[in-house]
Amino acid sequence: MNPLASGTQSKSQDQNTIDTLLRRAAARTPKAVALSFEERSWDYQQLDAAVHRLTTRLQRAGLPAGSRVAAYAANSDAYAILFIACAASGLVHVPVNFALKGEELAYLLNDSGAALVIADGPRMDLVQELRDAHKLEQLQQVWPMLPGESPGVSVLETALDQNAPIDANTSQVSSGDLVQLLYTSGTTSAPKGAMMTHAALVAQYISAIIALDLEASDRPLIAMPLYHSAAMHVFLLPYLSLGASIRLLAKPDIGQMLERVEAEHINSLFLAPTVWVPLSNHPDLETRNLDSLAKAQYGASIMPTTVLARLRERFPKIGFYNCFGQSELGPLCTVLRPEEHDARPASCGRPVFHVEARVINAEGQLAEAGEPGEIQYRSPQVMSGYWNKPEETEQAFTDGWFRSGDQVAKDRGGYIQVVDRIKDVINTGGVLVAPREVEDAIYELPEVAEVAVVGIDDPRWIEAITAVIVLKDDTHLSAQAVRDHVKSRLAGYKVPKRVDFVAQLPRNQSGKLLKRQLRAERTGVQGAGN
Repeated sequence: MNPLASGTQSKSQDQNTIDTLLRRAAARTPKAVALSFEERSWDYQQLDAAVHRLTTRLQRAGLPAGSRVAAYAANSDAYAILFIACAASGLVHVPVNFALKGEELAYLLNDSGAALVIADGPRMDLVQELRDAHKLEQLQQVWPMLPGESPGVSVLETALDQNAPIDANTSQVSSGDLVQLLYTSGTTSAPKGAMMTHAALVAQYISAIIALDLEASDRPLIAMPLYHSAAMHVFLLPYLSLGASIRLLAKPDIGQMLERVEAEHINSLFLAPTVWVPLSNHPDLETRNLDSLAKAQYGASIMPTTVLARLRERFPKIGFYNCFGQSELGPLCTVLRPEEHDARPASCGRPVFHVEARVINAEGQLAEAGEPGEIQYRSPQVMSGYWNKPEETEQAFTDGWFRSGDQVAKDRGGYIQVVDRIKDVINTGGVLVAPREVEDAIYELPEVAEVAVVGIDDPRWIEAITAVIVLKDDTHLSAQAVRDHVKSRLAGYKVPKRVDFVAQLPRNQSGKLLKRQLRAERTGVQGAGN
């Protein structure tokens, strides 16, 4: 497979690329506010012009079509402009988790073959340290994302400079061209770069708009990191395509989010479950007017049903949408809509418009209703493959279906319930246990703020069920009380053999729990509470 292969459609006539979506929105509503960040606001005409300026700069940078451009920065308007300009330039955008550093950062930049890195603040120094150590042999250029952070003209300065040159765009991008490498979060293995084309992402935008009731009249707030595919591709780009007015924040600061919801009459808010939970307990809720908020989306990790029930009780007028998927599909695969939550609160819904799903059991056959199995997808949203990993790509597909690695059960109505990641299922004494059901039982305890259940290698049990718990402030809970409660709810073999109490659980910047880190930290180490 040639990862840079273009589609067969004529490039000169192709109007289904990501940059054309913004151009159409600017033609429809040129003076409508498109994006606000800090004290800056861009109308659609200004945003489109900013993309053209940066596209010209990228085209003059001497990078051949298909070169990778890594974005190593926190949220900003410049970050959004950069992605669209890369798309217009025929370059491949590589979003980098801004918490990475050292060898993890070097791995991703080298694996992608990034020729240009655009970074902000202290991350510029981290990139330079790797260059000085000769660990980034393919890297040619480093640009600052924002002004005043290092020598050189920043992306934002180019975007704002009305005197900057604008050349005719000669890249002639096709919808079949590669536009982004979406690296998997690496919760179970080393990150892999999912190759996404314009066509795949545009198909996903259509699915998101339909499934999540996104409208041009919405006033969304985006605070989750844009390097994550959910914030960028389920919300930012679909909303820009529609012509909505978006408020972007640098990070999901709860106090700032609540203040913006009230001040700007925000009606749509996407957050990971790990942010929704503290938001529901924040003291500012008592003083802020949040009546405008009508749509609440959650995703990027599994929401425990007990936590969801608390949120819906706390916000009875808000419609909640459960967004489930993975990077390889851009990422949205299924949605549980607000009117479906009462009957199926544990479900992640049904496949979105451009996604077909099937469940395959352990024998390789189509699963019966209610029978656990791996969910597999067939969709125009799916990646072209993993960057420079032909063997992993071949293993990821079977007869044209993408193998997700998620274990689910589908009911007769087509609704899907996630059992767990197949790699996270625990083999205890020869019996398979889904961590999620143990976690849900432990979440019923009022002292528990967060919990993760993992299997730790054990000479007797094969894997010992281990509960890692974060307690709420000023509470106490014993390991035996946890075991007793689980035993009252579940079969005896599902009771944790070990219970650890910790200050916090390890997560990446998009809120995903790093269970492999929990397992690694506990292998061969006796846990607390035993």
